[in-house]
Amino acid sequence: MAEIKEKKKRHRGRRKKKKGSVLANLILVIAAAVFCVSGFQLFKIGKGYVSGRSEYKKLEELAVTKGNPDKFRVNFEELLNVNEDTIGWIRFYPEPSGINYPIVQGADNQEYLHKTFSANENTMGAIFLSADNSAAFTDRNSIVYGHRMKDGSMFRHLSDYEDEKFWEENPYFYIYTPDNCRHKYHIYSVGQVEDMTDTYLTEFESDDAFRSFLNMTKEISMYDTGVEPEVYDKIMTLSTCTSANDNHRFVVRGILEETTELK
Repeated sequence: MAEIKEKKKRHRGRRKKKKGSVLANLILVIAAAVFCVSGFQLFKIGKGYVSGRSEYKKLEELAVTKGNPDKFRVNFEELLNVNEDTIGWIRFYPEPSGINYPIVQGADNQEYLHKTFSANENTMGAIFLSADNSAAFTDRNSIVYGHRMKDGSMFRHLSDYEDEKFWEENPYFYIYTPDNCRHKYHIYSVGQVEDMTDTYLTEFESDDAFRSFLNMTKEISMYDTGVEPEVYDKIMTLSTCTSANDNHRFVVRGILEETTELK
């Protein structure tokens, strides 16, 4: 009788070990699957960054003559051959030098969120003007969007302007247009805003309404630049996402200070 009980005990032990072994193997398989899926996703993200950077680098080599603002030139004929939605080129000088891209305008504000300048599907998307704006940048408030990419590309370095000293050393940005003009913007306000606020207005019913808008942009600035916009000015708002949450945006606003016809 004792021998039978001992056999049953050993049998139960083997069953427990077998169940434990199956469970361990199942956990191992699941962990391996998760690792493979995560690795594939990271590979896709990395590949997207590499291909996106490569594309924009080739565009720069194709269409840009480098130099200071007086020597910098853009061959818009070449860009328009690639994408007929081309309306400009944005550049910061001297910094953040990484923001150096063509500007497009789509039929709506979704078209270029995940499509590059050359129409490739990519999370980098493109730098684009709001579909509500004039392609000639003649509105009182023109809005240009770009992603905040983790690899430092697109509008990631707009956040450098959180540092007032950085603004002091780099207070201007430039937009070049197909009519052979260079537009110089003096940055007067930087800060974080919520999506779908008055920051994104492009039309104003009166000078008083525009004045209220300008006052708001000054009030929410992270620091006082001392640059004062007037109702006769044209504003350029550069907008990107933040690391805070999906409803917040970081914006850099500039006053059109000078338009130069390039030779």
